[in-house]
Amino acid sequence: MTDPANLPDRDPASAQTPPPASTGETPGGAAAGNTPAQLAEASTVDPQASLMRRITTGNGLVSVLAIVLSLLVGAILIAATDERVTGAASYFFARPTDMLTAVWASVSEAYGALFRSAIFNNQADGFANAIYPLTETLTVATPLILAGLGVALAFRVGLFNIGGQGQIILGAMLAGWVGFTLDLPAGLHLLLAVVAGIVGGAIWGGIAGVLKAKRGAHEVIVTIMLNYIAVYLLLYLLTTPGFQRPGSNNPISPEIHESAAYPLIFGSGFRLHLGFVVALLAVAFVWWLLNRSTTGFELRAVGANPQAARTAGINVSRAYITAMVVAGALAGLAGTAQISGTERSLSGDIAASFGFDAITVALLGRSNPIGTLFAGLLFGALRAGGVGMQSNTGIPIDIVLVVQSFIVLFIAAPPLVRSIFRIPTGQKKSKKTTARTAKAGGAA
Repeated sequence: MTDPANLPDRDPASAQTPPPASTGETPGGAAAGNTPAQLAEASTVDPQASLMRRITTGNGLVSVLAIVLSLLVGAILIAATDERVTGAASYFFARPTDMLTAVWASVSEAYGALFRSAIFNNQADGFANAIYPLTETLTVATPLILAGLGVALAFRVGLFNIGGQGQIILGAMLAGWVGFTLDLPAGLHLLLAVVAGIVGGAIWGGIAGVLKAKRGAHEVIVTIMLNYIAVYLLLYLLTTPGFQRPGSNNPISPEIHESAAYPLIFGSGFRLHLGFVVALLAVAFVWWLLNRSTTGFELRAVGANPQAARTAGINVSRAYITAMVVAGALAGLAGTAQISGTERSLSGDIAASFGFDAITVALLGRSNPIGTLFAGLLFGALRAGGVGMQSNTGIPIDIVLVVQSFIVLFIAAPPLVRSIFRIPTGQKKSKKTTARTAKAGGAA
């Protein structure tokens, strides 16, 4: 099946060939037998939509190079703020090797501490302590992967879902209420809490989808406002008897029952829980949905060109609602990972910044489920390792935030990355094929 992110140019001869018969995989009517690429060619593409699609589904090589450039920028900042480097810089022309040695020592110590705090600590006593950083990375990456999948799915349909934060909060709020209010058997209680989290996120995402489909409201504005509503709704509920912990004046809920918590994978010595396995299953589900289902075909066709998809008989409004409901459900799962996995109680900071970081994860993953998985792991490593880097070397954790910000900057500017590394863009070939297609269309 053709991916709308990589739309091929039709051969001139194909412009005069009748459309193929329906294969039963696509909707009926005019859409039968067409691929998302052919649907996208049926009408003029909005330049802004085309730019957005190139940013969110572009070349994976650009993502890798964006990470490399961001780490280089971080290295420069680390060296510039190190006292050894600034001291050696005062007599650079007399002994330049001293400064170069200081720069190498500063950067290698910082990134070495980051690696030991995020992947494998070769200085720890015992294997369990050595792999503890990796388990922390996977724990932190779990909500990032789930929320990132929600943002990535919306990207593939041409929607910019900024509402991951609110969807996480609603998912955590409903799952938490089920967790500390009801008293059920272990397996059933956890399942009901997870379903409640999915429903909460789906409702919050579905509101934006319905407003987009039925009233044309821009999803960016709607989801941002829904984020604020979710935040202040949670803060209000945490002051009410139904949510506030008895005997406490702080805005925090009771702890969920153990029967509603995700089991720990490696025991009580680690925080990694079954939510990470749920995240892996969610990656497989989204991949199947987009690449192996009729609904996914429709979603990708709408993302490639909604006007052409509508002309071909696809219900664009239904696609928008479906995409936002599923995206919200995935973010709601991220909320269950927080409440049933790591936090075990509701607070105003239950979603942290996972909803906004998920946008970066989806961009870095190029809106691909597998790419989003690895991007979530990378950002989980940066978040988990940044704390250890600060405690071991004294380098501010803000350096990690700067690296993440530069990743977004470079991903949003692919021509800049290509020019730095002198990567050909293939524009000449594109112009030739465009001219050939136009000539064939005129002849037809």
